[in-house]
Amino acid sequence: MHLENALRYVAGEARVDLGDIRGHIDPEWIEQALEATGTATVRRRRLPAEQVVWLVIGMALMRKRSIAQVVDSLDLVLPAGPSAKKTRVAASAIPRARSRVGAEAMGWLFARSADDWAHASADRHRWRDLALYGADGTTLRVADTEENREHFGGPDAGPRGPGAYPMVRLVALMALRSHLIASAAFGAYGNGETSYATELWESVPNDSLTIVDKGFFGANILLPLQLAGQNRQWLTRAKDKTKWRVVKKLGPKDYLVEMNVSREARKADPTLPAIWQARTISYKRKGFGESAVLTSLTDPSKYPASEIVELYHVRWELELGYDEIKTEMLNREECLRSKSPGSVTQEIWGILIAYNLVRFEMEQAALEAAVEPIRISFVAALVLVTDEFVWLAGTSPGAIPSRLRDLREKVARYVLPHRRDRPSYPRAVKIKMSGYPRNRRLPSRTLPK
Repeated sequence: MHLENALRYVAGEARVDLGDIRGHIDPEWIEQALEATGTATVRRRRLPAEQVVWLVIGMALMRKRSIAQVVDSLDLVLPAGPSAKKTRVAASAIPRARSRVGAEAMGWLFARSADDWAHASADRHRWRDLALYGADGTTLRVADTEENREHFGGPDAGPRGPGAYPMVRLVALMALRSHLIASAAFGAYGNGETSYATELWESVPNDSLTIVDKGFFGANILLPLQLAGQNRQWLTRAKDKTKWRVVKKLGPKDYLVEMNVSREARKADPTLPAIWQARTISYKRKGFGESAVLTSLTDPSKYPASEIVELYHVRWELELGYDEIKTEMLNREECLRSKSPGSVTQEIWGILIAYNLVRFEMEQAALEAAVEPIRISFVAALVLVTDEFVWLAGTSPGAIPSRLRDLREKVARYVLPHRRDRPSYPRAVKIKMSGYPRNRRLPSRTLPK
């Protein structure tokens, strides 16, 4: 049974059954993504565009397999003539097929699926009628080719020379209670996280709270988030050098304050006011010095200070989500597979879709088990979802419902215990960088494209 037909069966006749893994991504979304970006398959090829979409997602789920092995695992083949014999896809056809589909279609598909999955999840897990999101950045190493290095750039290691690998800087907006990614922006390493973050603000819905790291603090960053919609709030940690003037005392170590907006920020954006107000709450955790958070939640009766302080540390869920992608899904591989900027971009969108696919299934299992989504084991769910993802490729439609019916029951078995409190010891570097010089590439070396 071909992948496309099995997909349509799962998305159609078997939609009501549990564990509908590939059916979560409606085949119509794939068709719309390809049509919207002008990459729909006009004629039957060895690897049609619809199947390339699943190949890119499969590359993320099956990181230990070569791309050719992923094609074989997903049974991405076409019948050859009336005899309906299967014709295997030649390895040389895979890069060309990926190039035809490009990155834009995968980005469109990510945005469409994230709209359905992540925002609905945030809506289900509200705090005081506010949907909870987090925004933060990370980096991904990419293959060391001249194209990637020129397009993405990378860190400068000082006397040791340029970094060993080009790097992509990525910022994601995540539904914190389920780790589903609602939006993402990424590109050249030299662009700061805040420049990518402001691209995400249009994705933030009304009646929401977005928690960000202190590096995102600034009127030019947070006021556009707050003022572009209705009741779009923010929460961050105060920097040590942040200066403010107390306007009103709201409670113990709880104040309404005002701050100046810098000339540079107002010059870049003349719509910014000269002064802006926020609420600051100071607190102390065992083993740490005194800290303070700043927030647009200025009503102390509606938003108690003690809850806001605890809520800020929920931001750490985003860091855990990045760890799930890099450590568990990508197996801590040194760099992504793709050798050119367009393929890298396509691969990253595939990674984000695959991650959301696993996380969406985890949330459905959590709802049935009546636990929080973060209490389902990601490692166990990833293994189960990947196994089912591969199994669906070659099965007959009639066997799908009985096989899928038990998947969420299996996922729900892997419920983790309640989280322990965060450790009281401060962060420290465990491994020191080697003192040896980096193994630099010879100028005459020719890299594969």
